[in-house]
Parts: sequence; C-alpha cells; structure tokens
Amino acid sequence: MDFAHDARTTELIAELTAFMDEFVYPAEPVLAAQLADPTREAWSVPPVVGELRAAAKARGLWNLFFTEKHSLPGEPGAGLTNLQYAPLAELTGRSVLLAPPALNCAAPDTGNMELLAQFGTPAQRERWLRPLLDGEIRSAFAMTEPDVASSDATNITTRIERDGDEYVVNGRKWYITGAMNPDCKVLIVMGKTDPAAETHRQQSMVLVPRDTPGVQVLRGMRVFGYPDDDHGGHAEILFEDVRVPAANLIGEEGGGFAIAQARLGPGRVHHCMRALGIAERALELTCRRVASRVAFGRPLADQGVVQDWIAEARVRIEQARLLVLKTAWLMDTVGNRGAHTEIQAIKIAVPSTVEWILDKAVQAHGAAGVSQDTPLAQLWAGNRTLRLADGPDEVHKRSLARRELRKYR
Repeated sequence: MDFAHDARTTELIAELTAFMDEFVYPAEPVLAAQLADPTREAWSVPPVVGELRAAAKARGLWNLFFTEKHSLPGEPGAGLTNLQYAPLAELTGRSVLLAPPALNCAAPDTGNMELLAQFGTPAQRERWLRPLLDGEIRSAFAMTEPDVASSDATNITTRIERDGDEYVVNGRKWYITGAMNPDCKVLIVMGKTDPAAETHRQQSMVLVPRDTPGVQVLRGMRVFGYPDDDHGGHAEILFEDVRVPAANLIGEEGGGFAIAQARLGPGRVHHCMRALGIAERALELTCRRVASRVAFGRPLADQGVVQDWIAEARVRIEQARLLVLKTAWLMDTVGNRGAHTEIQAIKIAVPSTVEWILDKAVQAHGAAGVSQDTPLAQLWAGNRTLRLADGPDEVHKRSLARRELRKYR
C-alpha cells in the first residue's frame, strides 16, 4: 500500500487549499449572516454558496468525487481515484457547510449521481444525472421511514406497485436530506414491489420528480435543535398514490436492496473523509483557544489534562486517516465489495473519533463552545448524526463480528 500523493493529487491539494483560503473561509461569516436573514426564502441555498460554486467551477474544482469508475463520456467529472479524492474531501471537511456544496461534492447528491451513473438508463442519466453534474438541480434519497426500524432496510413498508405503464408509490419517509431545498427536483425512492419475494429481493427504486402530484413535503426535521437549512434540510414526505412512468424504475424490480448497498458504501467513505477535516479544524480551534486563555495563573495550554486531549486527538486523527486511506486504496484496487470490512470499520471508528475530538474542543472553549459564536456545537450535532446515517454503529459492528466469527466456524 502506497498512500503517497501523486503529481495530480499534489497539484489539486495546492489549488484547493488556495481556494479554501481565498474564498471559503472568508465566506463563513457571510453564510451565517445570510442564514439568519429573515427575508431569505425558507430552505433556499444562501447566495454565497452560488458565488462559491461559480468560482470553484471556473477553477476546475468541480465534481472531484466523480471517480474514474463512474466517469462517463461527455460528463463533467475529475476522474480521480478514491485515494486521490481522499485528501481533497478531507480539506472540504474543514469548512463542511460551504466547501462540499461549493465543489458539487455534497451529500446526498454525490451518492445519487454515482447511483445514476452506475444503474441509470441513458434516458435517466440525460434527464437527471447531467443537470446534477452541472449543478443546475439538487436531489434527495428517500429510504428512511419513521414507523419501522430503518437500520434494517428490509423493514421498509413504502409500496411501489406496477399499474400498466406506471408505478404507484404509497408511503411515508423522513429525514430525507436536501428535500426541503427548492432546487431539489428529483427523489430516488426505495420501496417494496413484491412483499412475497425473497427478503432481499422485495425492494425496488424509482425516480420521482418532486413536483409529482401526491408528493407532500410535510415538514423539515431538526437535528439536535438545528434546522440544518444551509443545504436543504431534512424532510418528512408523504407519498399518496404518486404515479410515475414505469421507465422511472432504476435497474430491475427487486434490485433496490443491492443498489442501496452499492450507493451507501462510497457515501460512508466520503462522510469519513470529510469528518477528518472536521477533526483537524476542531483541533486547530482547540490549540488556538488554549494558547490564548489563562486560568489559575497559567495558560490552559500548560494544563496537563489539556495537553492530554491534544496529544490524544492527534493520535486518533492519524489512526483514522490511515484506515480511511487503506479503505480508499482497497476500493480502487479490489472494488467496493473487497473493501467491505474496511468501509464498515471506518464508519464505526471515524464518527466516534471525531465526536470525541469535538467534545474536547467544546470543553476547551467553555460556554463559547456551546454557543453560536463558534462552529463547534453545530459541527458536533452534524457529526453525531453520522453514527446513524448510512447505517448505525451497531449494524456495522454486527456485520463485522459475523464476518470475523465466520473464520472460526
């Protein structure tokens, strides 16, 4: 395993670092002011994000996530490997509310674009993938439901029933990221087409334009009190007799569970890559804070407990980064299935590691750490959701344990 940066990665790191310094970090207070503007259209993307997107696109810092595996003729994408993308995604995590959407590398659009590239028909890619890659529209992935334990995707109760040349969708979804955004034009909906089939062949996925009759966006969900409206929020959606053409089926009937796993794997990796950037930003804020504050006659930086936090944070970041890089390298060399163990391992390890570092950063900042005057409280709330998003810790641990035990049975 060789994790050294090649020439292209080194060049992109330098370009992205300069972009972050010149455009992204200075835009953070602008974003905060625009989100607080009472005249802003609810759930709309703040204007500063559009300005950053134009600047990023002009510099070729666009769709960096769209790896060589997914790149299609004539589609705008960087064509990087996962290993090349990893340090770039980490950099975007340092300003996670601004940089990923500025580069068109934000969830859930990234996973939806990869899904359409891998499983979509030419017509589906032309109608939805191309405008997503161009940044003209946004999308959402409707899988989680409020009335069942969605950690087990086979529990999903939403029905997708064939009726002639159409599919009819009925069900309720929630925490559907990005669906409150007025620019969200399409939902990828997972539901059951054949409840009598084998357990993992009951589900299918269909493309549902957001303005289809019967699609009712009921409310925006909060996350630890935060509306998360900077990127389009999380919606609760009711589907009542929603009709879409049969051509909107993604893949084949009964293929929804497998498609979901193919989509969620890379998404988990991207989350973890960005989370490392969050950890680095939190550690930087901690070091600056404790170096400038005095308590009991000594700088906080001289206190043994604070030094222990800082040393432990650095060790944990380096450990997590190596595991992420190994996972990216395996995805490039043996494929996502071959990297299954490592994908699950980083999904378990990285969010909890970053949560610990953010917790210590909040503690070092005292009251300021839980206020709106630093990004730490919101970063903690967002990162804490990663221990649930794309599968909770316990599901990944269960799967990993079974795989280990299989060797001895």
